[in-house]
Amino acid sequence: MRVVALVPGGIGDQILFFPTLDDLKRYYPNAQLDVVTEPRSKAAYRVSQSVNEVLAFDFKDRNSLADWGNLVGTIRDREYDVAITVGQSWLVGLFLWLTGIPTRIGYQGKAAGFLTHSVPLKSSQYAATVYHDLLQPLGIDTPTPELGVNVPKPDIEWGQNEQKRLGVNETGYVLIYGGSSWVSPTKAVDAIYPLENWQEIIEDFQRKQPDLPIVLIQGPNDEAFVRSLRVLSPKIKVTAPEDTGKLAAMIAGANLMLSNESAPLQISVAVQTYTIALLGSTETAKVLPNSDKFLGIKSPTGKVADISPQVVLTKVWGG
Repeated sequence: MRVVALVPGGIGDQILFFPTLDDLKRYYPNAQLDVVTEPRSKAAYRVSQSVNEVLAFDFKDRNSLADWGNLVGTIRDREYDVAITVGQSWLVGLFLWLTGIPTRIGYQGKAAGFLTHSVPLKSSQYAATVYHDLLQPLGIDTPTPELGVNVPKPDIEWGQNEQKRLGVNETGYVLIYGGSSWVSPTKAVDAIYPLENWQEIIEDFQRKQPDLPIVLIQGPNDEAFVRSLRVLSPKIKVTAPEDTGKLAAMIAGANLMLSNESAPLQISVAVQTYTIALLGSTETAKVLPNSDKFLGIKSPTGKVADISPQVVLTKVWGG
């Protein structure tokens, strides 16, 4: 069986889709699973254990009919048996119909008329479960598996060497991600936590746990944020993983992760690191599974900046 999944969105969205792919592979171990995603999100599949090939297509770009036609041709040539789409656009539904794929699965809505099977979109659920519901037409109606990633061995070794470079391999460390590199563009403005708030949290850690280093994750576009926070908190350390595998390796080694709503947050869940998420308008239940290891703090105003550092520290020290 050959399956193609159309999964727009960022790296975090792809990680949340992993349980769907993993379960599909578990039920159909000989299936070829391919994914079509945005160019910015291809990097997520470095840590996927189920996907054979990743095709890039910018769903949010102003694509011409020729662009869509080229994608239709590419998909048709591969002779897929099943297509799964997480989008509800009628254009994507039409595109799938034009590919001639015999089994086309998506959510009820605008695209449903072009699909062979549609399932209700229960958007109040945990996001990974929302995706996993798309497997019901294939006879898979089991509970959603936990998020999981497969970190390549060279990335694990890089993480171990990076911990030694930072001098944290013996002590353990707390990780912070507060940048914007891996944040959805639609949430970037409201996802940034003020520097002075991070400073207050870091200083509290350094008073109560002086031997536990604080390590800041620097993404590709986070130089200004990291530079400014190091001015306020000179003793923090910085790591800049080059890809998702190395990022996952560093997060897996941490004692605790503090993060805004981002791809590193979902990777932290996937590697089972204790995690505190600073959320704006998003409900905790939509982005975090029900577990004592993962705590969400939702802003009272919908903006992360309005979460008090004391509220965060209460979660840290009081659970």
